Amino acid sequence: MGASILNEQQILAFVLVFLRIGAMLIMIPVIGEATVPARVKAGLALMISLIVCPSVPVDVAPLRAEAGIYTLAGAMIGEVMIGITLGFAAKIVFAGIQFAGDMIGVQMGFAIANIIDPVSRVQTSLMAEFQYLIAALVYLAIDGHHIFIYAIADSYRLIAPFGYHFSGPLMDAMIRFSSGLFSVAVKISAPVMAVLLFTNVALGIVARTVPQINVFIVGFPVQIAAGLLFVGLTVPIFVKLVQRAMTGLTTEVHVLLRLM
Repeated sequence: MGASILNEQQILAFVLVFLRIGAMLIMIPVIGEATVPARVKAGLALMISLIVCPSVPVDVAPLRAEAGIYTLAGAMIGEVMIGITLGFAAKIVFAGIQFAGDMIGVQMGFAIANIIDPVSRVQTSLMAEFQYLIAALVYLAIDGHHIFIYAIADSYRLIAPFGYHFSGPLMDAMIRFSSGLFSVAVKISAPVMAVLLFTNVALGIVARTVPQINVFIVGFPVQIAAGLLFVGLTVPIFVKLVQRAMTGLTTEVHVLLRLM
């Protein structure tokens, strides 16, 4: 196919669509992680862009003015911001899940047993990595990534190219969604944290009533055993909470799209 059959509008439409889709794929969980090769992400963004591009109308009239180059630069930045904002909603959920694992790990005594997370490339606790992997499996099992693929098509119905607008209500919504990180973390970690709290209280009573027992030596394996036991028992609750959080992403994505 010769390049001569492509007009200015088609080339511009493809570039803008590719920027929006590429930015979102880099941000969303699992697909956008650092462990996924860049070629895979680029190829997926290219394929989706080729499918979506023919249905996206682009008006090239603003580019024919004197400030056309600045208008184009602003439109390209806006497309990238749309993709980043949509992926931000999912990042918050997974950040809350990892935060819950960090709290549980510290309470169990795993604070000094950190590992390098291959995704974020920072040190994280064993429990945070364990819960992140389970959440990623649930995310894929319930087709959570389809939410963002559907959002791509829906975004062009609500926000045409050159139509991005950053407003105060959008910032308020992003801050409100960010506060959900702590809500998700508390809901997930609460059962195990409560059990570990009662375990510490029981060990404190034992230390006062039977001073001959070295609580520091006995307490570590007891806390780890109790923590692992109740983490296993609360996996069904954890899965339901993750499913509920992922289902709520549909509403959050639509809210963000309307505000943009």
